[in-house]
Amino acid sequence: MTKPAVPRRHLPTSPFKAPVPPPPKHFAVGDRVTHDMYGLGRVVGMEEGIAALVDFGATQARIPSPYAKLNKL
Repeated sequence: MTKPAVPRRHLPTSPFKAPVPPPPKHFAVGDRVTHDMYGLGRVVGMEEGIAALVDFGATQARIPSPYAKLNKL
């Protein structure tokens, strides 16, 4: 049985720098994108901070934030 991953907390007295989270991804209607599972597509709708509606040709998919597998071309 494995334990769930818990992010490590940064101690203020640590000599190492605190980890910096990656900046959030931003997409706009009309952006060309690629998805690890669906392939190439175009953003056709946005729900700011919630999800992106992407047309992949054969299908449309609602990709929820934080858009882990979605990349802008």
